[in-house]
Amino acid sequence: MAYWLVILGKLQLAALILLVSSFLQQHFANGQPLQVPCFFIFGDSLSDNGNNNNLKTTANSNYQPYGIDFPKGRPTGRFTNAEELGFPEDSIPPYAKLATVGPVEKALKGVNYASGAAGILNESGRTRGDRIPMNEQLTNHQKTVSRIINKLGKKNATQLLNKCIYSVAIGTNDYINNYFLPQFYPASRIYTPSQYAEILLRKLSQQLRTLHRRKARKVVVYGLGLLGCIPYEVKMYGANISGCVDKINEAVMLFNNGLKSLVSDLNNNHTINATFIFINSTGISLTSSPGSITVSNAACCQVSEASAPQCIRSGKTCSNRTQYAFWDEAHPTEAAYSATAARAYRALLPTDSYPFDIQRLAQL
Repeated sequence: MAYWLVILGKLQLAALILLVSSFLQQHFANGQPLQVPCFFIFGDSLSDNGNNNNLKTTANSNYQPYGIDFPKGRPTGRFTNAEELGFPEDSIPPYAKLATVGPVEKALKGVNYASGAAGILNESGRTRGDRIPMNEQLTNHQKTVSRIINKLGKKNATQLLNKCIYSVAIGTNDYINNYFLPQFYPASRIYTPSQYAEILLRKLSQQLRTLHRRKARKVVVYGLGLLGCIPYEVKMYGANISGCVDKINEAVMLFNNGLKSLVSDLNNNHTINATFIFINSTGISLTSSPGSITVSNAACCQVSEASAPQCIRSGKTCSNRTQYAFWDEAHPTEAAYSATAARAYRALLPTDSYPFDIQRLAQL
């Protein structure tokens, strides 16, 4: 049971991102009036849809068996087997495809800036190779905003961008690819978990304010799941009685509690004319049921010591993918996405989101 609770916690980020994207696409496809005209995504491998494809990094999924359930069974750079829930590919294109020379019209519906191994801190994830940290993602977004302004004019561009939803799902690598890798990073020897959480929150606060200055007015900020129950982390550290690595989960909860307070502070700041919401990933996980998923402590794809936590290239996969929660040793399967998305988008309990859910944010 402990494994399942964590899986749901970690998966909320990816599931919610897919769901909001799908929500937008339904309106685009059906020609209905849009509640929001565009969707901009910032984050790490839970959100990356191809930005790492051409980087020199081990945090890359542009190879089989990733994408086995995508149309034509080909990988796209997403760290899962999942298809995009039946909607057109590249509906929210990766920034790497647009950069500064792609057609700006495609950016009008949104852009995905997320990068596998990226963190709030620039140094997080560096042991994996090249990646695009949150600061650089914001720089890339500024380039996109400038191009949209040049295309539409400042007034029209501002009106458009103010109506978009902005997704920020980041922080995982600041823990599992920084603080809890003491052989490569000094952070855990210098800072207590409480001090480190405060450093991350201070930096993220600056980043969210930067996003606000770049026209964002509807921002979804995701709490972290219980990272101490990810199979790869359990394999590295060994499990406590809980079945997870308790010290990692305890550190993450300090960050999550502070993140909710940060969202509250931003919303109460009268100089910021914007709405931020906090998604309680861990809280949702603790009150969700596993459904058809029965295997939650192992990867569906073949993983080697050299490739972990990711699948080996062209490796074998499990035949019963709908019963697995994890595709590799860190990322979810399509079944796991689907198991949590609807509940997270439309809150079931008052504790699921703060001050309200994504559905209401879209309606503002």
